[in-house]
Amino acid sequence: MEFHTWLAFALASVFIAVSPGSGAVLCMSHGLSYGWRNARLTIAGLEIGLVMILLIAGAGIGSLLVASETAFWAVKILGASYLIYLGWKQWRSTAGVAGAGATRETAVLPSRRTRLAVGFLTNATNPKGIVFMVAVLPQFISPQRPLLPQLFILAVTLVAIDTLVMGGYAYGASAFSRFMSDARALRLQNRLFGGILMAVGMGLFFVKKAQN
Repeated sequence: MEFHTWLAFALASVFIAVSPGSGAVLCMSHGLSYGWRNARLTIAGLEIGLVMILLIAGAGIGSLLVASETAFWAVKILGASYLIYLGWKQWRSTAGVAGAGATRETAVLPSRRTRLAVGFLTNATNPKGIVFMVAVLPQFISPQRPLLPQLFILAVTLVAIDTLVMGGYAYGASAFSRFMSDARALRLQNRLFGGILMAVGMGLFFVKKAQN
């Protein structure tokens, strides 16, 4: 892979990572609720889902998915419904806010498996990410060179950049948590991030297929 091609992809990866989306909202929510250290498994799940989408797009399966009206709608409905479910669950959450004197430290921490799975499913069921990868990834792959080494380089680059950005979101939210330590603030936090997740989920219903 040529250096200028890699650099262009790295810049595109930065744009993808910093763009507001469900992954960023999830990282800020978990960072604020559970702390930066506990949000790292959420981030790991996000990256696994991101790599899966990249490999699907790189293998050409993503193009078939986008081309199929039924398959695309199935993924879109699944992804949108999952985010709406997460948002509604957080909106109604009373963990750490039921009773006087409740603080963030009393919030129930989801299991490691749950945090990892939530992160993975958030990215893996995101049709917006699939459409973007299918549309953008082929521009950085040379048909004259072996595919797997190129996909490896692109995946490492994307994951490294996205991990740094998502980690920044989670760390920043965790640092801000000292201002959100009472029961009223925690309730407001749950409704804020729950509402945003539901809004992002509903927005996925309007994602369209990539045009040929």
